[in-house]
Amino acid sequence: MTHLWDAEIAVSTRQAETLIQAQFPELIPADIRIIDYGFDNTVMKVNENWIFRFPRREIAVRLLETEGKLLPLLEDRGLDLQIPVPVHYGKPSSLYKWPFLGYRFVEGTLPSRADAVLREGGTAIRLARFLKKLHGTDPSEAEKRGVPYDEMDRLNVEKRKAVVEKNTHEIKKLGLFPQVADLERYLDHLPGKPLPQETILVHGDLHFKNIVVDEEGVLSGIIDWGDAHLGHRAIDLNLVYCFLTPKGREVFFREYGEVEEVELEYARFKAIYTNVVLLLYGYHEKQPHTLMEARKSLELALT
Repeated sequence: MTHLWDAEIAVSTRQAETLIQAQFPELIPADIRIIDYGFDNTVMKVNENWIFRFPRREIAVRLLETEGKLLPLLEDRGLDLQIPVPVHYGKPSSLYKWPFLGYRFVEGTLPSRADAVLREGGTAIRLARFLKKLHGTDPSEAEKRGVPYDEMDRLNVEKRKAVVEKNTHEIKKLGLFPQVADLERYLDHLPGKPLPQETILVHGDLHFKNIVVDEEGVLSGIIDWGDAHLGHRAIDLNLVYCFLTPKGREVFFREYGEVEEVELEYARFKAIYTNVVLLLYGYHEKQPHTLMEARKSLELALT
């Protein structure tokens, strides 16, 4: 069976070593290890100070190129949270046909592997300040740097309803989510009202695999900006539902500001849709930490 996250090209550490040392001799000797892989990229830590990302699918190449142009702009915005800033721009070659990027390492731990995770208080405040600044970025500046519009129509519920229903059926069959009855009930009450028109800069893919926390469990960084685009803020507000507790959400909106109820409905849908996929991803890829965190995220999103 093929899955959405299956790689077209999976770069090994040996291949990465050859590519990095050939193009960036200042990194020799390159000590390399794979620390994660997602739907789009294989992620490697190099010499403890750098993160290199290699596209796994052709669709990810343009996303990586967008990151390379956008992130230096955001570095100047002072976003209150760490972001990966690209420094090494790898070029296609006979050894690997796609470009790749090397970033300064973002300190922190994925929530799925952290000893403690704070889902309210300081985390809620940091997330609110971060998103307020990000969403306040001049969209024309992002557009000049090649950031696309929402070509994937990410908040189109009708387009995604059949997918989430199919995935929910598989989750129930596999017994992956104890509250599956709550999930099934939610599917009978999907948002249907139109969203207000909006075009702002959004991260586009906020979930537990794209954030890190510090030693106290407080949100400290936002990674993987490949899905950044000009779209609706509800896409990013999904993290409020799948990462923060109800108490944390109250703190968040006091800092972030008012949001229309219909936007929150779509934000919750995005949270549930994304984490249903991540739950199956964790199961099929035999990643127990991912499976457990996706389960926790779904529980929160349904609360």
